[in-house]
Amino acid sequence: MEDSNTDTYDGGKPEPSGSLRTFGAVYQGFRENAGFTQEALAPVVRYSAHYIGSVEQGRRLPSKKFIDRSEEALGANGVLRKAAKRLSRQPGLARWFREWAELEKTAISLYTYECRLVPGLLQTEAYARTLFENRLPLLSEEEVEIQVAARLERQRLLRDRPNTAFSFVIDEHVFRRPTGGPGTVRGLIDHVLECMTLRNVDVQVMPLERGIHPGMDGPMRLLETPDNQWFGYCEGQESSQFISDPQTISTLHMRYAKLLSQALTPEDTRGLLTRMREAL
Repeated sequence: MEDSNTDTYDGGKPEPSGSLRTFGAVYQGFRENAGFTQEALAPVVRYSAHYIGSVEQGRRLPSKKFIDRSEEALGANGVLRKAAKRLSRQPGLARWFREWAELEKTAISLYTYECRLVPGLLQTEAYARTLFENRLPLLSEEEVEIQVAARLERQRLLRDRPNTAFSFVIDEHVFRRPTGGPGTVRGLIDHVLECMTLRNVDVQVMPLERGIHPGMDGPMRLLETPDNQWFGYCEGQESSQFISDPQTISTLHMRYAKLLSQALTPEDTRGLLTRMREAL
């Protein structure tokens, strides 16, 4: 029996999307038409009745395995697979992040500076799970799964958009913090190094020896749309700021350019991360 440890983001309590609720209603109709209760269907598709109920209520993004098994069990003739392609892919995104997430899908440039943790686009499942499991107020197991899955889904941007330039500047101490323990950090560094092999991804570490730099006011993100508009996004404790004002965008550009000049080069960053990984 499976309950989707990895099949199903950034802060805030997730809300069911309209497409998830619609899919859930369609799924329930197929199940009832086939004469199954949730409890009776569970062993057939090898997912729990609770999982099935969550899908039908629009609270869970169904996994591909779940849909494939349900297609066969319910005789859906491909309808569930087609419906699943229309599902909203942001069940775990905070309300204040969703506008930014929509722009990310078509952006031609994405710049990120972080001083708190490794950015979501570069996280491993184990690292993300550690963050969500330790968030306060505590999330339920189901909420953790939704958040983790939504974060992993968003990471497809790096490979699905090879013409988008992704730039990350991350403070060195973020990698030195033992989040999740040595094994989790080791896997995280391996994953970041792998992402750095992509031609559209640059990662630069801001070394500890840099006593002061333009990112001291906190993390920031910049994004360029296909029509060359720029937007910014800054996130704090239970709040965020979506920025479109040209003057503020200009200020953030100035700061990010300086961060790039003061951070280690991608080559030196790769060397530092490799040494840090070997020391774990």
